[in-house]
Amino acid sequence: MKPILQNLVEMTGHRDHLRLEVSVLSTLQKLSGIIEVRALELFTDGGVPHVRPRTWVDNGQLVSTDSEAAADPRREPLDQYPALRDCVDSHGESALASPRQGRHVLWLPVWMHDKVSTCLEITQSRPFSAHKLDVFMGVFQVYQNYQSLLDYSERDALTGLFNRKTFDEQFSRYTMSGLASRSSAVTESFAAEETATINDNEPVQQWLAVVDIDHFKQVNDRFGHLYGDEVLILIANILRSSFRSHDRIFRFGGEEFVVLLRSTTLSTAHKVFNRFRLAVQEYDFPQVGQVTVSLGFVSTTRGSPVEILGQADQALYYAKEHGRNQVCFYDDLVASGQLATKVANDDVELF
Repeated sequence: MKPILQNLVEMTGHRDHLRLEVSVLSTLQKLSGIIEVRALELFTDGGVPHVRPRTWVDNGQLVSTDSEAAADPRREPLDQYPALRDCVDSHGESALASPRQGRHVLWLPVWMHDKVSTCLEITQSRPFSAHKLDVFMGVFQVYQNYQSLLDYSERDALTGLFNRKTFDEQFSRYTMSGLASRSSAVTESFAAEETATINDNEPVQQWLAVVDIDHFKQVNDRFGHLYGDEVLILIANILRSSFRSHDRIFRFGGEEFVVLLRSTTLSTAHKVFNRFRLAVQEYDFPQVGQVTVSLGFVSTTRGSPVEILGQADQALYYAKEHGRNQVCFYDDLVASGQLATKVANDDVELF
């Protein structure tokens, strides 16, 4: 029991979902009789539920991936895991199966916001005893409760999107880890017609966009803050439906949002950002009617996090000062002479 408690202490010391996932699997892996532990990611692609390993044991070490789930060649239809599928469909807490002799599997879905996107999988050589199941469930419940606490601290209370604090933490890791300079071998396209028109010579990059609701103060002044809050919630919903599951969306506060768009080309980024802008323009907001947004974006391949965010902000404010309801790319504005580049010198910006 003492080693388990020590592992629980270590597990709850993490402030990152993936590291917490690795830590709980490490705790479970050390229990006797365990053959294999994995964390599975559950997702839908083309309307079909799928599952793929996100954290697993490789040469005795736990490894993880944050690559696009839909492009993972190891993905499998959820129907190939009938016990887990039935458990998810019935909103169950666990599922057991013995796919073949000498392999007994326990699945523990992680429920968040009435949805499941992650499941712990534990395999051992003999059937699970009642005592062993109690131990597993105890460790798992601590893990799930702590995941919920982490999730709550990371999100904006009104919209449910990630908050500014989470952006600061994630984007610093994102740029320092080299993700910004790495291209995924296979990328999930936004639409089949775009896949067919991608220029092979156009590099796949990561993009940061800053979004601002046009004339939002007038919405609050004219209709009141309750309708203003409803507009923010509906914009957040349109953002969720406009981007992929592995992209990241944040609310910075007020009427400003930030999007991290991963692993796509410049031409596709233009299409996707404009598609979102048009979706907002065409939406009929209750009582308020039409609302529009302005957006500025930049590649994340050059500069520090502060510089990258500042460049996207410059592009956004150019869009707002030159007609609103448009998407502006920072590099295009600089190349055309519409914007002058900033030179960062410690805490002083020289124009």
